[in-house]
Amino acid sequence: MYKRLKDLREDRDLSQKELAKILEMSQTGYSKYETGENDIPTQILIKLADFYNTSIDYILGRTNNQKPY
Repeated sequence: MYKRLKDLREDRDLSQKELAKILEMSQTGYSKYETGENDIPTQILIKLADFYNTSIDYILGRTNNQKPY
């Protein structure tokens, strides 16, 4: 799951700092999601899925289909 977060971000050529700003949080807080140090809250998962135009299941590794439902 955590590698997917990083891959999605890098595919958009975004830094952690830039994505954290979009999510209205600190870079450190976002970094902890990518490393697995902190669980990702539901509201952040929703924002990420909407931003990347994918499903939460894809972010969580429950499917390899990147298209949203």
